[in-house]
Amino acid sequence: QVQLVESGGGLVQAGGSLRLSCAASGRTFRTYVMGWFRQAPGKERAFVAAVSGSGGSTYYADSVKGRFTISRDNAKNTVFLQLNSLKPEDTAVYYCAASMVAWSGNYYGTALYDYWGQGTQVTVSS
Repeated sequence: QVQLVESGGGLVQAGGSLRLSCAASGRTFRTYVMGWFRQAPGKERAFVAAVSGSGGSTYYADSVKGRFTISRDNAKNTVFLQLNSLKPEDTAVYYCAASMVAWSGNYYGTALYDYWGQGTQVTVSS
């Protein structure tokens, strides 16, 4: 079992930046693909970004490419999401997730992820 705890959310103005962190429990963190998802009010949970176990490969939703960066520090069992050039439409609860089955050709579906954090709120004002 893996426990995930997100932090770093908050209120920022459009164009600003924020860095989210996800701390994981357990001894096998490096074996998981880690992903970030978000859920805006009235919308379904959507894929944002994912990073391979080694940190060598990253994947992004088209809506965040060039603005967000996912990374991980396996020595500290932590994954990060750097959010730059934030827009009001980025407002959502952001969730960290871990998958044992996701791979380069199949990484964006919520059903692929085995463990989820509680979420952290990101609010972007105009």
